[in-house]
Amino acid sequence: MELRQLRYFLAVAQELNITRAAERLNMSQPPLSNQIRALEEELGVTLFVRGKRRLTLTEEGSFLLQRAAQLLDLEDKTRQELTTMKDGISGTLCLGTVEGRAPYLCARWIAGFREEFPRVRYSLWNGSSDDVLDRLRRGLADLAVIAAPYDSEHLEGIPVGQEPWVTMIPKDHPLAKLEGNELPLKRLVGCPLIVPSRKSRVEAIREWFGEIGAEPDILCELSNYMDAVALVEQGVGLSIFPQTTYTPNDLLVSKVITQPARKAEYVLVWEREHRLSPLMEAFVDYVRDFLQEDMIHSQRFRTREEEYALPGNTVSL
Repeated sequence: MELRQLRYFLAVAQELNITRAAERLNMSQPPLSNQIRALEEELGVTLFVRGKRRLTLTEEGSFLLQRAAQLLDLEDKTRQELTTMKDGISGTLCLGTVEGRAPYLCARWIAGFREEFPRVRYSLWNGSSDDVLDRLRRGLADLAVIAAPYDSEHLEGIPVGQEPWVTMIPKDHPLAKLEGNELPLKRLVGCPLIVPSRKSRVEAIREWFGEIGAEPDILCELSNYMDAVALVEQGVGLSIFPQTTYTPNDLLVSKVITQPARKAEYVLVWEREHRLSPLMEAFVDYVRDFLQEDMIHSQRFRTREEEYALPGNTVSL
């Protein structure tokens, strides 16, 4: 199985039509059909069900489609890294980030890093911590920003930021009309709650409520912050999420949960057993300098909103 064959297969699988795939590859139809048949014979499986007008992927074909895309991405990444080693700091840096403040942290790093290394390009991918770590393990991300805790046995990491846990409340809800930007945890007892789906997070939230002798009424678990915003906007429930951003929303009110408060911590991580490329090493060094010099609060990278000051003894969740 050659990479060339995988490129042919990928084009056919995406077009589901030999003629269109051949046009896309700038080749004639018969050689492309022969290459697909040869690939099926080599693998000993049927990749497509041939219909009169279009093709349909078999289960084996769908599996190969996923693997082919990953392998071709990895090939492109390898070529870029070799070019970087030869020509200096250039190429594409692939960053995986969880939702929350991670994309905003990465944006500030990139804004400064590109001033020093203008030839570098970036590929950003956003998902849950589990999804991001899976991409990191498979070599589809160079570095990742995830929420703590993390597997320090297999990952190297540096803390890069924190934020309070908050509740998002529909604007017409009685709790939204209370004065101040804080809300004791006990006020959420009995309210239908929308929470992150990560198992460790759900358990931690239950333990959090347990400290005040209560049990959370968890209505919905989800991995996407924007889904939580949409549900709260429609009055489905109240969400418990890290503060994430300061983007105003006229349909909901955000209050920091206190008594007791909790914080989310973010970590920049990479695989311990993988040697950092020159580009990755330069970026990690830049982030370390960024944090050490507290550039996020400098005139160059000042935040537009006042950040909530967490008490020094706030526990991580």
